Amino acid sequence: MPKVTFITAGGERVVAEAKAGDCLLEVAQNADMPLEGTCEGQMACSTCHVIVGKDWFEKLPPASDDEEDMLDLAAGVSRTSRLACQIMLSAALDGLEVRIPGESHNMQRR
Repeated sequence: MPKVTFITAGGERVVAEAKAGDCLLEVAQNADMPLEGTCEGQMACSTCHVIVGKDWFEKLPPASDDEEDMLDLAAGVSRTSRLACQIMLSAALDGLEVRIPGESHNMQRR
């Protein structure tokens, strides 16, 4: 079972368990991270933008051109930015670390 460590904008580390094949966005939302995912994974927004740990970034498949276009619209983008809706977890990603940008807000959460 892959584990993911989310690092909040405030520096808190939140470890979440996932299953192989789970989408990182869903795992993040289940762990109460402030990722909205307005488009529900259709790559029509950038509200699930995360910053992947440098050691993990190279282990991910490359971002598609469409994902790169959406990241151009995200606030606080870095060289290792990705959309959480485009990351499918696997045993090879056990221990993945991602940072939640300070600009992230889930407007659907109360």
